[in-house]
Amino acid sequence: MGYTEDDLIPLSALQHLVFCERQCALIHIEQAWDENRLTAEGRIMHERAHETGGESRGKVRVERGLPLRSLRLGLIAKADVVEFHFVEEGKWRPFPVEYKRGKPKPDDCDKVQLCGQAMCLEEMLQVAVPAGAIYYGKTHHRLDVEFNEQLRKKTDDAARRAHDLIRSGTTPEALYDKRCERCSLVNFCLPRAAKKRRSVQSYLIEARRPE
Repeated sequence: MGYTEDDLIPLSALQHLVFCERQCALIHIEQAWDENRLTAEGRIMHERAHETGGESRGKVRVERGLPLRSLRLGLIAKADVVEFHFVEEGKWRPFPVEYKRGKPKPDDCDKVQLCGQAMCLEEMLQVAVPAGAIYYGKTHHRLDVEFNEQLRKKTDDAARRAHDLIRSGTTPEALYDKRCERCSLVNFCLPRAAKKRRSVQSYLIEARRPE
């Protein structure tokens, strides 16, 4: 399946979807966003990653803010940093680097976003991109990521699901769990309130049942 230019969605939607489908819908369907200290720090980190032009360091070329696109996955984005590693005369291998303000997450949402960038680069440049890295501002450490078959399949699936969700125009119900404490949209989502509403509904249904 292929997409047209009009079908393209932000690649970041994959990260949002893997983290939480409701978060993805709030951002990409309802256009909800809450700028707080954490999101502001992340935005500033991305802006700094984009603002410096290209540079060369020995056998590594560095490009910042590189536009990305995949018609196969229906994605569009701007890479924070893409390093081009020298392989042989006239041949350079792309190595995407995504910047995140926090620390590594227990799920694969950041890895899926990075893998999506790699798959865009492969489609655009017709070259294999086997690995990349995520730089976390809280740990000041790079996490190397291998784009293996399992991660690529998860990225393919996330792209399809993100398109289906956004096309549906329907925001999933709130479900409170530990992820909610790490979500910048918790004040829009109000998952605890939704949990209480469900508890009341369950009580009323149970109370109405004949003995």
